[in-house]
Amino acid sequence: MSQSIPTIDFMGKRKIAAMISVGLVLVSIGLFAIRGMNLGLDFTGGTLVAVEFTTAVEPENVRQILEGAGFFNGVVQHYGTERELLIRMPPQVGTEQADMGGKILATLSDSFGDVTMRQNNYVGPTVGKELTNDGGLAILAALGVVMVYIFFRFTKQFAVGAVVALVHDVLIVVGIFSLFQWTFDLPVLAAILAVIGYSLNDTIVVSDRIRENFRKIRKGTSIEIINRSLNQTLGRTLITSMTTLSVLVALLIAGGEGIRGFATALSIGVVVGTYSSIYVAANVLLVMNISREDLLIPEKENVDPETP
Repeated sequence: MSQSIPTIDFMGKRKIAAMISVGLVLVSIGLFAIRGMNLGLDFTGGTLVAVEFTTAVEPENVRQILEGAGFFNGVVQHYGTERELLIRMPPQVGTEQADMGGKILATLSDSFGDVTMRQNNYVGPTVGKELTNDGGLAILAALGVVMVYIFFRFTKQFAVGAVVALVHDVLIVVGIFSLFQWTFDLPVLAAILAVIGYSLNDTIVVSDRIRENFRKIRKGTSIEIINRSLNQTLGRTLITSMTTLSVLVALLIAGGEGIRGFATALSIGVVVGTYSSIYVAANVLLVMNISREDLLIPEKENVDPETP
């Protein structure tokens, strides 16, 4: 049976890809260690107030008025229309959290006249700390379950490759949020967990084809077989990624402020996850010296028919 030559030599660039991936992961870890994350109120505690004005207002003007009244380090941004503002205010020294929403409304009413409060939510610092711990445990648990699942479905090489790819994806998303100091809240955490699921699905499709080709193709090096497998799944990978991204772009444009962090994190994750399923997971297989013998189906021992 004739075998077509792969159209793209993915593994020929594996060393360059490995250096890029290692560099991005190290930079992400460095950013996280130095700059940290701009944690939202879900994790830090504080007050979230949504207000509506009778006329259009500039968030910067509102921020200056709040700082003049003693409310510091708040985030003020439009949501919906130019008359509606969302104010995220961390805990303030000397101000009871339960009363902060009312005091913010009174301050704005003194400066702008008629101001209507649409939302007033308070998250205590204890709840925020619990959410932070639970979020970290959720990510670690997801990675652990993935490793066990891949180990039993494939081999240890595939399990290590899949987890390395997922850790790579999560760290890069976290690094980008740390770089730009975008707000990291519960929807973003949910997006990171969704990235793990998306990237895993893509990695499993590629791994299935690699295993199938290792068993079917009698001749060829590991690099050639993995290259062939990646080319055979490339169309499916690109179609899935582009379809998902088109939906996420629509959410970014028309979804509003509340879902923007989720759509941003997931968009980055889809792009990085597509890359990692090709270059990271497959690269780890070569580093661990994957071979045809590792993937052969064990032959059943012959049983003597006269044996009871």
